[in-house]
Amino acid sequence: MGMMVAARRIEAATNEVRYEFGFEDRFDRILVIDPGTLAARVEDGHFNSAASAITAKIVNSWRSSGEFPARMLFAG
Repeated sequence: MGMMVAARRIEAATNEVRYEFGFEDRFDRILVIDPGTLAARVEDGHFNSAASAITAKIVNSWRSSGEFPARMLFAG
């Protein structure tokens, strides 16, 4: 069985875009993306495979549409 990571945007300021994310519908972590550099960090400091997977999906969506998506899902 693979993992399913869901994220939903909670803020989009000039200097950062914030998402709640977690496995299934447990939005228990915060991902922060710098829109200028697309560098990402997780508030708890633990940038694991789930954070990496959802970040890649969000950044790819931004690159193709020019906007940060309101929601994103990674199933792998």
